[in-house]
Amino acid sequence: MEQYFTNQPAANATERTKITVSLAGKELNLEGAEGVFSARHLDKATAILLAGAPTPPATGTFLDLGCGWGPLAITLGLLSPSAQVLAVDVNERARDLTRTNAQRAGVSLQVGGPEEILATAKAGGGLDLIWSNPPVRIGKKALQELLLTWLPLLKPGGEAILVMGKNLGADSLQKWLCTQGFPTRRLASKKGFRLLAVSPA
Repeated sequence: MEQYFTNQPAANATERTKITVSLAGKELNLEGAEGVFSARHLDKATAILLAGAPTPPATGTFLDLGCGWGPLAITLGLLSPSAQVLAVDVNERARDLTRTNAQRAGVSLQVGGPEEILATAKAGGGLDLIWSNPPVRIGKKALQELLLTWLPLLKPGGEAILVMGKNLGADSLQKWLCTQGFPTRRLASKKGFRLLAVSPA
């Protein structure tokens, strides 16, 4: 089965799936597609993050790391319309879906690949908030490299909210982040998932 974290997934791009979801209290009719993570519904881990994350600040620069079809970025845009919301994914189809879904939801996002969004975040002085259901199935080493690319961009007082399955290594990830100089605390434990809050180094 094709992995959703490839740049250009081979599954038929024209086959869109309808996703009806409530984000930030707003009922939305959005789209997914094969070759994109959780193509037909809001996945359980992302739902736990949305339910348990602290309310984002009214302004700042926020990042959805691994945006998929865009539920986290869209929620950030709905909750904080004055913020700059960035959405990054290596998957080109995911980026297209996020752009389409953001337009449907009436929110303004900057969506791009890693190099573009990394440059934007650095040019703006860093990030105030990161929300992510990180792609743990890329492997431990690749996941660590991913986090060490983006977490150093957190500004003082900023925070990253991550959700991860306990059986996929959430507790060891929390310990590892602390050893890397990023204080990490558990916000919640629900349905086999950990919600982690990571502070800047």
